[in-house]
Amino acid sequence: MAAPIPAPDQVRGGTSPVNGGRESRPLEIPALRPYFRPNRRVSLMTVTETTPVTVSDRAAKRIAAILAKEPEGAMLRVAVEGGGCSGFQYKFDIVTSREDDDLVLDANGYSVLVDSVSVDYMAGSVIDFSDELIGAAFKIENPNATAACGCGTSFSL
Repeated sequence: MAAPIPAPDQVRGGTSPVNGGRESRPLEIPALRPYFRPNRRVSLMTVTETTPVTVSDRAAKRIAAILAKEPEGAMLRVAVEGGGCSGFQYKFDIVTSREDDDLVLDANGYSVLVDSVSVDYMAGSVIDFSDELIGAAFKIENPNATAACGCGTSFSL
């Protein structure tokens, strides 16, 4: 069992063989202080000051065009799931119900849903739509992705 993570004000400087015996200082991240909970890991991806995910104007127009042809109350769900050639992949579904903890985004009067787990992986992302000569597709510009495959639907962290 791993040792609990100490609160930032409990961490003291000192020497460590990890840093070659040099003096170390506590790591202070003021933005994390309100989110700190003893004995829990803190994810840097969940701390955002703005809307965690946004929809571009191009994507909003395309989403509105797609959902206008669907039954009343249809919504677009965007999710992150394991798989793809880079480890994670985006999934797009048309649904008619939402969960209580979904992030709900507006796209020209239509709803885009992102589940609470996927929001952590997509923090700061922009859902965009690209209509190019080789094809049209939704693209997600994810600042957390360290690598992506050529198709644009798979990424790694």
